[in-house]
Amino acid sequence: MAISAAQPVTTPLDVERIRADFPILSQRVHGKQVVYLDNAATSQKPRQVIDAMSAVYLEHNANIHRGVYEFSEKTTALFEGAREKVAKLINAPHSREVIFCRNATEGLNLVMHTWGRDNISAGDVIVTTVLEHHSNFVPWQQLALQAGATLVVIDIDEDGRLRRDQYAAAMARHPKLVALTHTSNGLGTITPAKELIAEAHAAGAMTVLDGAQSVPHAAVDVRDLDADFLAFSGHKMLAPPGSGVLWGRTAILEKMRPFLYGGDMISRVAVDLSTWNDLPWKFEAGTSAYVDAIGLGAAVDYLQAVGLEEIHAHEQALVAYALPRLLAIDGLRVFGPKTLDDRVGVISFDIAGIHPHDVAQIFDSEGICVRAGHHCNQPLMTRLGTAATTRASFYLYNTFAEIDALVSAIGSAKRLFKV
Repeated sequence: MAISAAQPVTTPLDVERIRADFPILSQRVHGKQVVYLDNAATSQKPRQVIDAMSAVYLEHNANIHRGVYEFSEKTTALFEGAREKVAKLINAPHSREVIFCRNATEGLNLVMHTWGRDNISAGDVIVTTVLEHHSNFVPWQQLALQAGATLVVIDIDEDGRLRRDQYAAAMARHPKLVALTHTSNGLGTITPAKELIAEAHAAGAMTVLDGAQSVPHAAVDVRDLDADFLAFSGHKMLAPPGSGVLWGRTAILEKMRPFLYGGDMISRVAVDLSTWNDLPWKFEAGTSAYVDAIGLGAAVDYLQAVGLEEIHAHEQALVAYALPRLLAIDGLRVFGPKTLDDRVGVISFDIAGIHPHDVAQIFDSEGICVRAGHHCNQPLMTRLGTAATTRASFYLYNTFAEIDALVSAIGSAKRLFKV
C-alpha cells in the first residue's frame, strides 16, 4: 500500500492505557519527556513482566527440575508453563520443540554448531542474504570457511527487497542450507519467508529463519511458514535479556547432538559413557535462566492480551504517519521500502552533512532514544554505500506525538549543522 501525506491514520490500540503499564516511559531525559524509539535493539518491560519476575525472587526462588519441595516445584511449573505459552504463540506442534536459550544469537549458533557441523561438507552451498543481522550471517560464513562450503549471499534491489531472481538462481544450485531473516532489523523489510522457504525445500535445503524482528510485532505461525528452525529473542518482545528461543522440528532436533554438556541435559552418566535427556532439555545444559524464561512467559501473556494483529496494525499506522514526513525533509534519505505492504516499524535514514552518531546525540538532548551505527548489518551498510544510519524503531507503546517529536528533532539537527 502506497503511503501519502494525506492518508488518514488510525490505530486499533489504546496506547495511553498501554503506556501506563511501562514505568520507564514516564522518565525524563535532559529535562525532556523520554521518547523511546530504539525498540529494534531492545524493548521496554511492562509492570506485569517485572512483577512476574520479582514474585519468583520474593516468594519461591529455587532451582528447577531438581527439587521435590514446594519452591522448586512451583518455579519449575512456571518455567515449563512459559515454554507452553511460547509454543502456542508460534503455533508449534509441541512444546518440546521450544528450546530456551539466551537470545536469537545463541539459538542460531546452536544450529550452526550442531546440525551445521554435522551436515555441511566441502562443496556444499549455503545461502543467506545481505539483509541479515550478523547473528544470522557470521555463523554461516564461518561454517562455510571451516567446512570448505560455498556461501551465496542474495542481494537486494534499490528499495531494499530481496532479489528474487538471484534467489531462484541460488536454489538451482541445490543448497544444503538456507538462512533467512523474516524481517530486517536494518531496513524494516518483511521478506516473503513462506514463499522462500517453500522454494528452499523444493531445492532440498534445510531452512533457518531469524524471527527476532518478526515474532514481537506480528503473528508468526511456524506450521504455516513450514520452517525447519526459528530463533528469536525475549528482550525485543517485552521480556528480559537472557531469554530467547530456538524452535525446531522434532524429527530434526532428535537427530542433533547436544550443543553444551553438563547438568540437566543428561539422562545417565557413567565413567565411560553418557546418554542425553529428552527434548527440549537435551539442549539446555546447566541451570537455565529460569526467572528470565518466566518473564518471557509473562511477556507472551501481555502481547497476546493486546493482540499481535493489533500491534502490527498500530506499527503500520505509525509508519504511515512517519514516512511521508521524513521523505519530505530536504537532505534526508530513507532506506528500505516506501510502502506498507512489506515493511514494519523500522525506519533507517541519514541526513546529508550530519553523521548518524551526531544525529543520535542531538536527539538525546531532546529526550529521544534512537540507534545510530551499522546495526550489526555491515554487509548491508556496504551494499547501501554508507557506514551507518540513524534508525527509529516503533512498538506498541509509541505514539504519533512521538513521531512529531522525532521530526522536530531532525529540524533541530539541521539547524545546528546548518544543512
